Amino acid sequence: MRLSLLLLALKGCCRQVLWWFHVLLQKTTLKPRETKESYVKLEMKRKVKKKHHFVLVHGACHGGWCWFELATLLRSKGHRVTAPDLAASGINLKPLEEIRSISDYFQPLMEVMASLPSDDKVILVGHSMGGLGVAAAMEVFAHKISAAVFASALMPGPNTVISVSQETDDTPNVVSFGPEELATKLYQLSPRQALTLAELLVRPTIMYSETDLLEKMALTTKKYGSVSRVFIVLHQDKMIVESEQREMIEINPVKEVMEIKDSDHMVMLCKPLQLFTCILDVAERYSN
Repeated sequence: MRLSLLLLALKGCCRQVLWWFHVLLQKTTLKPRETKESYVKLEMKRKVKKKHHFVLVHGACHGGWCWFELATLLRSKGHRVTAPDLAASGINLKPLEEIRSISDYFQPLMEVMASLPSDDKVILVGHSMGGLGVAAAMEVFAHKISAAVFASALMPGPNTVISVSQETDDTPNVVSFGPEELATKLYQLSPRQALTLAELLVRPTIMYSETDLLEKMALTTKKYGSVSRVFIVLHQDKMIVESEQREMIEINPVKEVMEIKDSDHMVMLCKPLQLFTCILDVAERYSN
């Protein structure tokens, strides 16, 4: 009997504590967007005017896995997401030594684009070296692309070529990211678990010769130039620094420049919600 009374008393005390906690919380609630939780709620309540198909293209040494947070956010709003593993990347089984050119590297992306129905127009999102793949797809499949987003991505143009080779001759060279470079150049502001994931999953990739890029990345104003392009500048990027991003924009102007001020190079893992908002805005305004 005494135990029952004691439990009832404790229950009453807990209710009182919770009531006062609720009152205090109401008085100290932060304004919308001041916390991650409120930001998520606001974005999740955002009305979707149209369902879109996003094709996400990863950068060097990474794979489709790096888009998992963004893909989850987009799918939660009913959008379709395709995040292919480029050749010898992610879980793609092609051996690195069998890749002879940048065309081989981007072949999985080209296969995705070729498989799309003629009435399925996508929003292409490229990150880092994935921007070259986006550009190549724009040249071949311009009629299937509503807009192209370059998130601190390499962005060539009809009159420019961007070299990603570290060699002085025309021999492709294999590169990889070690733990220190990942931690200090790519993921310095990202959550620790994102860095751990990268340390477990990154694979070596190839930097292609300038000759290969000139031959395989020929872009035209008629095709590549017909697709609306948006560039997302990342202020805290230490891999492709802000000045280099803006130089690409100056040489090859885009329809719109967006900015994420507090993101490192891996924006999809560092600031997935801000990237989510940016590309949804692009989809809603540039889709036709």
